[in-house]
Amino acid sequence: MKKTNIMVCVTQQKTCERLILNGYRLVEAKKGKLYVIHVVNEKEKFLENIDDGEALEYLFDVSKKVGADLTVLRSKDIMKTIVDFAVDNNITHIIMGTPPNNGNDESSNLGLKLQNALPKIEFILL
Repeated sequence: MKKTNIMVCVTQQKTCERLILNGYRLVEAKKGKLYVIHVVNEKEKFLENIDDGEALEYLFDVSKKVGADLTVLRSKDIMKTIVDFAVDNNITHIIMGTPPNNGNDESSNLGLKLQNALPKIEFILL
């Protein structure tokens, strides 16, 4: 049986804790490995305000408590970076939050593009 590797995609928001905890529950049930990843567009300011740093620190602690590493990557191409990480780590499941419906097509299309690029991976949108 193939090993279960679960990747949780987070943003700089404390609400992403629910994604990590869901990933943890799934990884416990399947006896797999949990990866938590945050990819930042290198054109954007990273940790622009104090809350961003505090939120990322909080998510780092949550990740650590459930035995996962939080990986933060900067990239020109967020989509390619996530796909490469998934392939390199033999990811079997990706957990993402559903994007807010604020007319930002880029964030809502990212999940769809990832599903098309990684058809063998099970996606869980929360």
